[in-house]
Amino acid sequence: MKEKSLQKKTGILGIGNVLLSDEGFGVHTVHYLEQHFTFPETVETTDAGTAGIYMAPFLEEHDPILVIDVVAIDAAPGSIHCFSSKDIGKGTIPRKMSPHQLGLLELLEVCTLRESCPETVEFFCVVPVDLSTSMDLSPQIKARVKEMAERIVAWLREAGHTITEKINVTEKGMFNA
Repeated sequence: MKEKSLQKKTGILGIGNVLLSDEGFGVHTVHYLEQHFTFPETVETTDAGTAGIYMAPFLEEHDPILVIDVVAIDAAPGSIHCFSSKDIGKGTIPRKMSPHQLGLLELLEVCTLRESCPETVEFFCVVPVDLSTSMDLSPQIKARVKEMAERIVAWLREAGHTITEKINVTEKGMFNA
């Protein structure tokens, strides 16, 4: 990692619209992470929802960035896929992976022009099953929240962060994940 990256916190960005069932996967996963794990000061999580341009400061102030979202690709519904911003640049995956990621990718380009783009952006995505109006994830995608959270925690630990699991976390009063 370059010195510039070491000065910034690692950012975990949950994206999605919680009013459209599986579209809210990223937001549900960020809430799960916050409820079940304790992160060091070097890691910051945020529920970006469908914030659009308002995500720019978060993108400019963090490096690396881990984006949790749904992905619109020709793959089995419920399958998990991980990509980097380099994959997008190479054209190995589509530039438009979900309705709001086009905005995210454009924001990253703006950050590049401002010379404040994160060097590392990793996408942790799931193919949605249901995008109908509902605040609940489909059962198949709901089952992926914990798995995705564990992948992200493993990535963070491999990067040298100390992540601890919260003890005695109960589902009562917890976010619907």
